[in-house]
Amino acid sequence: MVGVSHQLLLTLFPGLYVIARFSPQENLRIDYARSSFFAMVKTDAELAVVCEQGQLPPGARAERDRRLLRVDSVLTFALTGILSSLVVPLAEAAISVFAVSSYDTDYILIADREIEQAVLVLEAVGHKVHRSKN
Repeated sequence: MVGVSHQLLLTLFPGLYVIARFSPQENLRIDYARSSFFAMVKTDAELAVVCEQGQLPPGARAERDRRLLRVDSVLTFALTGILSSLVVPLAEAAISVFAVSSYDTDYILIADREIEQAVLVLEAVGHKVHRSKN
């Protein structure tokens, strides 16, 4: 296993999230203002959305039942290895992740059926996971 160069504090959000794919021309109507987490990426090939599962429009192509972990630090752009300190141990445990970065920090989404194992793996390499109540 690759040595972990960072010991991070993570928050596990309650509830389920979804990673959805739409046509890049899709005109979505999702009220993200009340959401605890919402991300959108548009390319010439797709429009990808990560949101709370209950906000997903019916019939959308999506990976459902995901849990959200947030790195609880403001990360400067000069830092390196933050995501690898999370995803390498998870990959070695055969746990798939979907990563999203904001300006301030990083997030990873993990299948709900694998979240307890993921928490054990992350804690075993020195990270701390806090379970958010809201």
